Amino acid sequence: MDPFHAAFLACLGAASLCWLLGAIFREYSWVDRVWSILPPAYVAWFASHSHGDDSRLTAMTILAALWGARLTYNFARKGGYAPGGEDYRWIELRRRLPPPVFAAFSLVFIAFVQNILLLLLALPAYVAASPTAAPWGPLDSLATVVFLLLLAGETIADQQQWRFQCAKQARGAAYGPKFLTQGLFRYSRHPNFFCEVSMWWAFYLFAVASGAGWLNVAIVGPLLLTALFHGSTMFTEQLTRAKYPTYADYQRTTSRLVPWFPRR
Repeated sequence: MDPFHAAFLACLGAASLCWLLGAIFREYSWVDRVWSILPPAYVAWFASHSHGDDSRLTAMTILAALWGARLTYNFARKGGYAPGGEDYRWIELRRRLPPPVFAAFSLVFIAFVQNILLLLLALPAYVAASPTAAPWGPLDSLATVVFLLLLAGETIADQQQWRFQCAKQARGAAYGPKFLTQGLFRYSRHPNFFCEVSMWWAFYLFAVASGAGWLNVAIVGPLLLTALFHGSTMFTEQLTRAKYPTYADYQRTTSRLVPWFPRR
């Protein structure tokens, strides 16, 4: 069986399991819990069937593993794997949507669309595993450096957010700021989101470097991820602004995703 077909069957199995667990436990963050695990596994699977440049696939596997390990750690320390660790946005959507509509949403989008996206993010490794892949070149080196820089940026942003939330939780109502506006968050309202999306665009460059051209099937993953984060960010900010009206001032002065100097 072709490696992609086998991975797609595994993806459908994971999606079905996520949907089933959500239906049983009425808690819908199961895809979130495998988000950082499945893409590195898919990349490693495609790399194990490589007929092309082993150095490129080795680098891609290591980079995906580093991404997954960091994100898993960050998700775990926030309680994502603990009972009751459901994403607050799913809770809010359940409150807003009629039960039949949310049931369809949980099946189609939460379980299946997101799981398919996780497979598509690993597609550059499938493309790079082609027996006709070009050898390692300057674009591979660029993709590696950019990926690592973005990984470092996301790590810093998440750590800054973690420290802020811990301080806020420790002091409760006495803590002054209600949301983070310092550090990397002075230049972007979501620097971690920017780094996350950009990392997968950097990962896509490996498919281009392998000889597939600038427009190839692997572009679907980062395109869909960009669209997903666009919608997710809009919804997240809507909830934050409803909770903290002064967030509107932050929105007026600070770039949404792409880091830039704050406006006065």
